[in-house]
Amino acid sequence: MRHIFLDTETTGLYANQGHRIIEIAAIEIINRRPTNNSFHFYINPDREIDPAAQEVHGITLDFLQDKPRFTEIASDFIKFVKGATLIIHNAPFDIGFINMELGLIEKPPVEEAVENVIDTLKMAKDMRPGQRNSLDALCRFYNIDNSQRSLHGALLDAQLLAEVYLAMTRGQEDLMIDFQYNGSDIVGEKNAKRPTNLFILKADDEELKSHETYLNKMKGEKKLVW
Repeated sequence: MRHIFLDTETTGLYANQGHRIIEIAAIEIINRRPTNNSFHFYINPDREIDPAAQEVHGITLDFLQDKPRFTEIASDFIKFVKGATLIIHNAPFDIGFINMELGLIEKPPVEEAVENVIDTLKMAKDMRPGQRNSLDALCRFYNIDNSQRSLHGALLDAQLLAEVYLAMTRGQEDLMIDFQYNGSDIVGEKNAKRPTNLFILKADDEELKSHETYLNKMKGEKKLVW
């Protein structure tokens, strides 16, 4: 039940063309409840940023000059995500870039460190076929405030993704929470919520007679049917 919601920003669209990660963010949710644990770094890519990519995220190379290289944060990143379920919107994109960066420093792919990877874009397409399923579109559909998202940013996008995922899977919430209790806990909780000052209103003689007449009528109708 430990979920890590992750997003990256990059110098361009294609990891296999030498583009690099310039921002990576991950936030932790345990048992569908946010924790205070997060992982967020801007990264010096040691290369130019494509103008089209910069228009999307607004991150400049000048801003990144004093930021760490990926190799400096890689071990802490793997430690943060280890054993968790990674949840990413359009996971092949981000996983491709992360594995490219890990490969450059001779570290194994991230899939070997995590429990599994969930792609919320695929989930959304299965749930809403033929509709727009960008993060912005899902925020609008689930009434999640994304008014601060004038530009793409990994940390804000990871936070929005967490809200979207919880909304997408809300029907499972009660069941998942119930599994965290043992039988005595569930009974205790139900008893605790049961009112103790119930007022019992008994039927009077006329109401009892009317009810008996109704039951006799029902029995007669049943005999006619058979």
